[in-house]
Amino acid sequence: MKQTLFLLFLWTFTLVACNSEKKEDDRGYIVKVGDVAPDFTATLDNGETFKLSDYKGKVVMLQFTASWCGVCMKEMPFIESEIYTKHKGDEFVLLGVDRDEPIEKLNMFRERTQITYPLALDPGADIFGLFALKEAGVTRNVIIGKDGKIKYMTRLFTREEFDAMKVKIEELLSE
Repeated sequence: MKQTLFLLFLWTFTLVACNSEKKEDDRGYIVKVGDVAPDFTATLDNGETFKLSDYKGKVVMLQFTASWCGVCMKEMPFIESEIYTKHKGDEFVLLGVDRDEPIEKLNMFRERTQITYPLALDPGADIFGLFALKEAGVTRNVIIGKDGKIKYMTRLFTREEFDAMKVKIEELLSE
């Protein structure tokens, strides 16, 4: 009986330990902190092209969003006022990546949210799919360091995680 209880305890401990190591996977990401960010090219809402690898040497924030996402709309004014307006031009690049919507919806989305940072089209959610499972939800941010590696990732919007992301951006800009 003692041996059975011990084995049950050991199995439970192993299961918990393994699951705790997969925290980011549980959030729908297929990349992890420390990975080189997958390169991509996107068309911006102004018609220009954005290629991620062109910004190596800068801190890059990718904000995955969509017009139908209420949490995204809640977070976007904070991104605009607390991150973008503070850091634009400081070796910092912010790109909103709009998931699988046409340019008309993207333009209405920009107007509704009153953001000024660049937005990119992501037809078929192909860019999103480089970072997260396609069936996973938006409202996620990926912070990429000057070395091109992923340094921080968020999911949904909590003040605590958002503030920690701001601290990470400050740290990366000061390197």
